[in-house]
Amino acid sequence: MRHYEIILIIHPDQSEEITSIVQNYKKIIKDNNGILHRLEDWGRRQLSYTINKLHKAHYILMNLEVDLNTIKKLEDNFRFNKYIIRNLIIKVKKAYTEISPIAKLKDDNFDKKDIIQNKSFVSL
Repeated sequence: MRHYEIILIIHPDQSEEITSIVQNYKKIIKDNNGILHRLEDWGRRQLSYTINKLHKAHYILMNLEVDLNTIKKLEDNFRFNKYIIRNLIIKVKKAYTEISPIAKLKDDNFDKKDIIQNKSFVSL
């Protein structure tokens, strides 16, 4: 079995359905004896350029260990899912389980927002 990293860019109108979309792919991976090492929901983010008249999209990162047939099944499923705008599948040398830099950045932004909201600022 090989290690892969997958990034999905999902239509922003489907943000409520992200859990069911992810559960569907987790089921495909599990049914084919794959291992999901890391799953991160990066949330709704600004796109670098407009895709299908969209400026924002929902991002999902998965690191998994599966065989080639499972990757082909996932790839076909991504291609025919009308809510997945783009997908990227990369073969990697090892399993990545630690938190990604983008997820760390997102957590840091949450901490900063909490600090700012808890402080009371007096304007002069």
